[in-house]
Amino acid sequence: MARKTITVLGATGSVGCSTLDLIGRNPDRFEVVALTANSDVKGLAAAAIATGARRAVIGDEAMRPALSEALAGTGIEAAAGCAAVIEAAAMGADLVMAAIVGTAGLRPAMAAIEAGSALALANKESLVSAGALMIRAAVARGVIILPVDSEHNAVFQCFDRERPENVSRVILTASGGPFRDWDHDAMRAVTPERAVQHPNWSMGAKISVDSATMMNKGLELIEARHLFGLPPDRYDILVHPQSVVHSLVEYRDGSVLAQLGAPDMRTPIAYALAWPDRIDTPCARLDLAALGRLDFEPPDAERFPALRVARAAMEEGGARPAILNAANEEAVAAFLAGRICFLDIVAIVERVLERYDPPAPSALDDVLAIDGEARLRARELMERQAA
Repeated sequence: MARKTITVLGATGSVGCSTLDLIGRNPDRFEVVALTANSDVKGLAAAAIATGARRAVIGDEAMRPALSEALAGTGIEAAAGCAAVIEAAAMGADLVMAAIVGTAGLRPAMAAIEAGSALALANKESLVSAGALMIRAAVARGVIILPVDSEHNAVFQCFDRERPENVSRVILTASGGPFRDWDHDAMRAVTPERAVQHPNWSMGAKISVDSATMMNKGLELIEARHLFGLPPDRYDILVHPQSVVHSLVEYRDGSVLAQLGAPDMRTPIAYALAWPDRIDTPCARLDLAALGRLDFEPPDAERFPALRVARAAMEEGGARPAILNAANEEAVAAFLAGRICFLDIVAIVERVLERYDPPAPSALDDVLAIDGEARLRARELMERQAA
């Protein structure tokens, strides 16, 4: 097969590093067009040199001289700033891996779609905040969005996109996070150091905290709604502590298809990179006999109110998901900084949703305005709470 050109947005993060690992193992299959990072000049320069990227972009404008110096003599173009990140996304690579964390990844992801590149989406916040706009743009450009989250990637592999009317239900699995069996008194004392210790997955701090509150699963409900187009009441969550069954699709005849694998993000990343083909990975092979058992249980929405709050935002639609996402990002950042306690995270999100209800966004600028206002309101609530 012809080599596929790839751009990686967020190349020095967890998903970005795993993507580059797979590209490095399959040099005959992939050619790197551009890599971006927020502020890790050393990591970005090393990755650009190792992959032979045409362009390396650092998001922090102040880091431009350091990046230029690190790439001097390599022939790799160095650039910096938010506009340069968006330009890198729009360079027309066959596939853009969108792995920038948070709403910061929204404009670059949309730029990739508008340039006609297939989008491997590891940034769930973009689709949560602006899902209707992104899906509309993808359909208009004939662009495929390949989900990289293990759960949505699993659904994508099992979902009959040619005959969606035959699908009766999508079931997203959840590990339950590190506090699945904890009571509220215990969770009140959770530290940031403990919250980022996910039992199954190696992830960044923000997504690890989202997993601990189960907000991550709530955001995934909204993401799934946009990706697969079923009515809101046809998405369920099932707690599965082993993280082996990554998600399931139930059909009208009672058949249930599931995708299984060891908990390693390189599996869904490899699927997205090679689609519609597949490539070899170094991931551990699943040994069900050695595992011996697979456990499942319903989620506890009382212990984890994020599930209730997120589902309500999905059902109400409009600006609600963008507000949910923005307020959650602010609250998680405050928790990681030690300014609020673990149980405050979802409480802050819910209070912002109660007090802010703007019209539905009709353009990307509207989404970003809603996002900014929701963040401001979340910060103000936390400041008043601290006072």
